[in-house]
Amino acid sequence: MQKCYNGVVIRGESAGTKLGFPTANIVLEDVSISGTYAGTVVVDDILYGAGIYANQRRNILETHILDFSGDLYGKTITVTLHEKIRDDEEFTNKKTLSKTIANDILRVRGYFDKP
Repeated sequence: MQKCYNGVVIRGESAGTKLGFPTANIVLEDVSISGTYAGTVVVDDILYGAGIYANQRRNILETHILDFSGDLYGKTITVTLHEKIRDDEEFTNKKTLSKTIANDILRVRGYFDKP
């Protein structure tokens, strides 16, 4: 299953950054997806692995780009979903959310490390 989305990076609530997982956010109009995915992102013609969260409550794709740092606001990126990591879920505290995201990122890295 691969779905591809293009969009201009917009400012979010910086919740991911505050938890140590900055994201590049683009508008999501596709209501058929939800949850967390392993995928790729193209930034300035360079392909990166990424952990991607389809946030249907806010209608955005939140993309944590692996091994990337830089300012992407206003840039157009291409996000491709490769494999679903987990379904969407509610979290009651930031500690649990942070641990879950860290585990998601490990699973995403594992997705790209498999033969």
